[in-house]
Amino acid sequence: MQIEHGGALDRAIDQYGGEIGDWIDLSTGINPEVFPLPFIGPGIWNRLPGEKVLSSALHAARDYYGAARDAGIVAAPGTQALIQILPNLVAKGEVAVLGPTYQEHESSFLQASWMVSNCRRLDEIPGSAKVMVIVNPNNPDGRIVAKDTLLGLAERMDRRGGFLIVDEAFADPHPETSVAAQAGIKGLIVLKSFGKFFGLGGMRLGFALSTPAVSQALALRLGAWAVSGPALAIATHAFSNSETLSAYMERLKARRTLLADALSDAGLVETGGTMLFSLVKHCQAHMLHDELCKRHVLTRKFSYEPQWLRLGLPLDEDAARRLRQDFIIALDAVSS
Repeated sequence: MQIEHGGALDRAIDQYGGEIGDWIDLSTGINPEVFPLPFIGPGIWNRLPGEKVLSSALHAARDYYGAARDAGIVAAPGTQALIQILPNLVAKGEVAVLGPTYQEHESSFLQASWMVSNCRRLDEIPGSAKVMVIVNPNNPDGRIVAKDTLLGLAERMDRRGGFLIVDEAFADPHPETSVAAQAGIKGLIVLKSFGKFFGLGGMRLGFALSTPAVSQALALRLGAWAVSGPALAIATHAFSNSETLSAYMERLKARRTLLADALSDAGLVETGGTMLFSLVKHCQAHMLHDELCKRHVLTRKFSYEPQWLRLGLPLDEDAARRLRQDFIIALDAVSS
């Protein structure tokens, strides 16, 4: 299946012109501010990542995500690597995906020869499904499934010999939605993306929280030195720096307000979203996407929902002011 992704800025530049610095990329939902990075000495770059570096990062991740000490945890070079492994943990069968959502989940199970049932509601989950995938908060509409419901589904999937995958890629700014604290119970696998909240998508780092047995199986499939030493060192620093984290979160909230105000001033109505992105609905969303690209603003459009646009966060007030004007001009062009 052909999958659309955000972040294809090079392709947009090829089509619409300009240089990277001319563009505002709102297509990914990645925090536009890079978390303050630590000094990384030559030894971290020169040596293979040792057990101490890995264990420090995993310990810091457990604390940050609120997971129990006895929960299994594994680090991977991005949650995408984990998504591609998960279909191979149990015998093939039927997987239910609560959508519309991040399409790589469906794609990975299809490539592994699973039967995929796309469900719009939880009551559509077929009784024959032994694996369930829920992105929570959801990408792209921000839908949230309650914790108790998720834990009940995990128990149900475990009885069927499978598991519930809860992809919490956008949950860092919404810790109240997370089931990471329950990681370790049978039937539950929680995926965590590091790069989105911390503005470090290019670093490629993610975590899976589950039972020790599942985590061990994932680690074996990932192989030795799956994550680089510098990535582990940066994660340990970020997870452990509570004062910097608090200020960083406040700046994220301010950016979300800037985006909401820019959309409102332009007359665009938010229909969903999270702290890291907004979803708007417009009858000519694809044309609006095109007009914004002409003004070097990249958004995320959807082939399966042609009235949707997803927009990430502006970096600062200057970017928000430009966006407000670009939105107004693009909307005028679409309506004329």
